[in-house]
Amino acid sequence: MSTILRAMTRDGSARAYVINSKDIVNEAISYHKTSPTATALLGRLLTATSVMGTMLPEDGCTLTVAIRGNGLAGTTLAVGDYYGDVKGYIANPQADLPLKPSGKLDVSGIVGGGILSVSKDVGDDVPFNGNIELVSGEVAEDIAQYYAVSEQTPTLIALGVLVDTDYTCRAAGGVFVQLLPFADEEIISKLEENAKLLNNISTQFDKGLSNEDILKLALNGIEYDLFDEIDVKYSCNCSRARTARAILSLGKNEVLDIFKEQREKGEDEKLVLGCHFCNKSYEFTKDETLKLFE
Repeated sequence: MSTILRAMTRDGSARAYVINSKDIVNEAISYHKTSPTATALLGRLLTATSVMGTMLPEDGCTLTVAIRGNGLAGTTLAVGDYYGDVKGYIANPQADLPLKPSGKLDVSGIVGGGILSVSKDVGDDVPFNGNIELVSGEVAEDIAQYYAVSEQTPTLIALGVLVDTDYTCRAAGGVFVQLLPFADEEIISKLEENAKLLNNISTQFDKGLSNEDILKLALNGIEYDLFDEIDVKYSCNCSRARTARAILSLGKNEVLDIFKEQREKGEDEKLVLGCHFCNKSYEFTKDETLKLFE
């Protein structure tokens, strides 16, 4: 089980989150069969979205974070909820490039240029939507820029995914440190100094450091209080019933046109819809489909 540790500086200047997301990323790999570079991209986005979900105001709220790049990966998207549970997909799970000269996976290379969008459904009639141009395609910098521009909240973010030789996730995690209104300048300076301690965050998890060990690095020299540590997971809520509602949204005429085209091609008249997030498929015969509209 992946976990998120939540804390706040004792003077109320900042709140901090540390997530160990190895299990979430491995679950995503099992569904999407991603290449190493695609794993790093999708894993970072899932990790960040899990933390962002826990910042939502109440149960029932959700957010969607999408990286719409023009590189090999195409669109990469993650959905999170109030409990930090997430699901996601990447348009091209086999997107890959040679390693950078530094030996690191070329995540920004498969992303390319494009847009980061965040949509929050918090129960209002109109969901909140924020869009920014990608800063680097490395995910952490882009989400930090989103917070700075769209929510005017300075946020330090470190994300990392370490892929093993068998293409599984060996370690993954991240840190969010978010300044609160009227943050003390001395605390801000210490947080900036500590940022360099958070390089290669996945390697630090791989060495066996716990969430609190990482938190102590992020808040080194700063008094803080732990809030809680929660379990989070990769969770897809697709079902046959939800798929049936999607069919109804197409409209009866559209469905009849699909069946007509299948009949003219000599194919079985049926609808097969797949879930982007977990790759489950749901099959509806013609009779089952028409009964939905009754």
